[in-house]
Amino acid sequence: MLVYAINFYKYYMKRIILLVMAVTLMACGGSKTIRDSKKVMKGNWTLNSISYSEAGTYNVTLLNDVSKACFEGSTWQFVPNNNTGIYSIGKYACETGDRHFIFTIDEINKQTGLYDFLLKPTNEKHKSETKQGFRLRLASLSDTAMQWQQTVSVDGKPFTITMNFTKS
Repeated sequence: MLVYAINFYKYYMKRIILLVMAVTLMACGGSKTIRDSKKVMKGNWTLNSISYSEAGTYNVTLLNDVSKACFEGSTWQFVPNNNTGIYSIGKYACETGDRHFIFTIDEINKQTGLYDFLLKPTNEKHKSETKQGFRLRLASLSDTAMQWQQTVSVDGKPFTITMNFTKS
């Protein structure tokens, strides 16, 4: 009888351990939708155009860095396996050079596929985060195009900045 009880215990303990391991792996891996999005984002992109939800002329400094005119035409590289990237400003009369960042995608709605995208500048040498981050909405993503939107407040009203990328 004791042998039967030990075998019974071993059988069910193995099953419980396997179940716990499977649940843990699923919880740590992130959703399939986010993993798929990171695969699509991987690589080089060009920020082609930036538009505003309201007509008019605005003096906007994006990501606390440079103007809209300097950002248009900038190149971006995303490395999803370690959530890092670089964007490069190369226009004449702009503060040129590479800027390093880390990014995360937080899922919002599985039905619409819309996300919040958090971009945080880093120190190139140490890869340490700055205390500042920018919450953007990943409005659309395909193999060849990506669109971000950032909503800020202007005179107490929502003002949306839309950034359109194409894959290089």
